[in-house]
Parts: sequence; structure tokens; C-alpha cells
Amino acid sequence: MPAAVREVSGALKEKLRHRMGAWARRRQGDDRLPIVISTRRVYILPTRAGLAFAALVLAMLLAGLNYSNSMAMMITFLLAGFAMIAMHLTHRNLAGVALRAVAGVDAFVGEHGRLLVTLDNSADTARLGLECEVAGMPRAAVDVPAGGTARADIGLSLERRGRLDIDRVTLSTRFPFGLFRAWTYVHIKAGLLAWPVPRGRREMPAEAGSGGNAPAVHRVGDEEWAGLREFRSGDSPRQVAWGAYARGRGLLVKTYQSPAAHHRLFDLAAVPGADLEQRLEQLSEWIVAAHARGERYGLRLADQVLPPDGGNEHRVRCLNGLALFGSGESW
Repeated sequence: MPAAVREVSGALKEKLRHRMGAWARRRQGDDRLPIVISTRRVYILPTRAGLAFAALVLAMLLAGLNYSNSMAMMITFLLAGFAMIAMHLTHRNLAGVALRAVAGVDAFVGEHGRLLVTLDNSADTARLGLECEVAGMPRAAVDVPAGGTARADIGLSLERRGRLDIDRVTLSTRFPFGLFRAWTYVHIKAGLLAWPVPRGRREMPAEAGSGGNAPAVHRVGDEEWAGLREFRSGDSPRQVAWGAYARGRGLLVKTYQSPAAHHRLFDLAAVPGADLEQRLEQLSEWIVAAHARGERYGLRLADQVLPPDGGNEHRVRCLNGLALFGSGESW
């Protein structure tokens, strides 16, 4: 197929999807979680394989009528009945599924954020071959056991800093034979943040004491031992207490903290340069490095100030501030 034809075909399909989605939103309205997928919300059409199957059945029907072949007619009607059963099974595989929760997992620009979709199945049969999709992103397949719960993990490409808003999730299935595709739209308010890439070569600002702005002398190795905690997503492998892991205590992370009187303040106004994104990337680099060393640090972005603190929650708040800077949203 020529490139121009593929481009026109892709644009036409995208336009049809957009119109279908807009019509479904007007028909259904906004949704509030949790939501159970009712039969009137499920749309179904034949796939390419289904259309080919229909063409085959039609050809067999015409041949059987033309030659008055009762055996051919019997096989034709058996295949037609099989297609009707397949359509019913595909529709039933999606109807009744409940979407309980949607949560976003933030990440740095250039990485893949994640949208976690939790599905419930109250039926006594498993729901196999379900797919969750956000427009323009790869589908995530999931099987929901009978009377159980499963979670679909949708990867989202983060191309620029800021908030990625998601207003619709598509659930679909081709199970069991791939002759039909049933789908439904769930209109929700969800999203995740793309943090600036931690990148920059400038030295961190000097530490200051709590009693004033005078720099405090702090050397590598001055951190105080704080103890062990459970491993969390995003922790560096260098912080893992491998000795404890070898003794069967699980994945634990060594934590340190700077002397309580010392902290750093990362101020956007103090970072030289004309490119705002590069300055934010430098702040991101300092935040990630200070967190890895267990230091206390604060953040100042224009007239918004986050007091010095430490820990994962403080790191996330600082990175959220960088991601939302200039958008007018509070962090």
C-alpha cells in the first residue's frame, strides 16, 4: 500500500474514532468510579477476521443455492450459528466488568509513566483477553479471575514537562475467537505528572544552618545512620542492605540523614541561565542527588517555598513543583 494511501487511511480512522468517542461521551456523560459496565454501554463490530469469515459464509451460501447442495447449505448455517454464538460470547466477556479505580504513576520526561486500572469481576466465570487503552498508547492486556480483581498497567510516553490529562479509558475484548471486537468507553478525570529530567553539572548550593544563612561545612560521610526501611520503587540499588537480604530479611534500604541543623535551599532564581527548562532540570538533578544522600533540602520557585525536609514524600512534592511550575496549579 502506498505511503499516501496509508496516511489518508490512518487520518480517516482517527477521525472516525474521534467522532465515535465524542458521540459516546454525549450519550453516556461523565463517569464516577467505581462503575459497572452495563450491556447498553458495550459496542461491538466484526474484526477483519470476522469480515473475512462473513465473506466466506456468504460465498458458501451462494454456492449452495446455485448448486442446490444440501450439505453445503447445512455447513453454511452451522458456521453462521457459530458466528452468532461468538458474537454473544464476546459481548458477555466485557459486560458486567467493574472499573474500580484508576491511579497514575508519575515519571521523568522521556520515561514511561503508568496508569494503573483496577478491574473487578463479580461473575463466576473468568474474563479473559480484556484490553485497556488510552488514546495513542499501546494496549495493556489483562485477565480478571472469577470473583476476583486484576490490574492493568498502561504505559504512557511522557514527552514534555507538566501534567498529562486523561479523560477517557477504553476497555475492549476480542475473546474468544477474534471474530468480533467489543468495547466501551469510561470517561474519567485522571492524569499524571512528567517531572523535568535530572540533568545538570553545576555544584549544589552550600548547606546552611537552621540559625541563619551562613554556609555549614558538611563532608561526604557526615550523614548520620537512620536505620533500615522497606525497599520502595525508585530507590537506588546502592542503598539496598544486601547483607540483610542474604539473611532472609527481604529487600531493605539503608537510610541516612544529615545533621538536623543543616539543610540546603534550592532556589530557581539562583540558577543562572536563560533557558527555563534547563534550569528546572538542574534543580531536578539536585533534588534527586540530595534525596539519595539523605539530606534535608527545601525548594523555592518564585514566590512559592517548600520548607526543608527529607524523605520520599518531600522528594515527590519538590518534583511535582518543578513539573507544575508556570502552569498556575498549586503543588
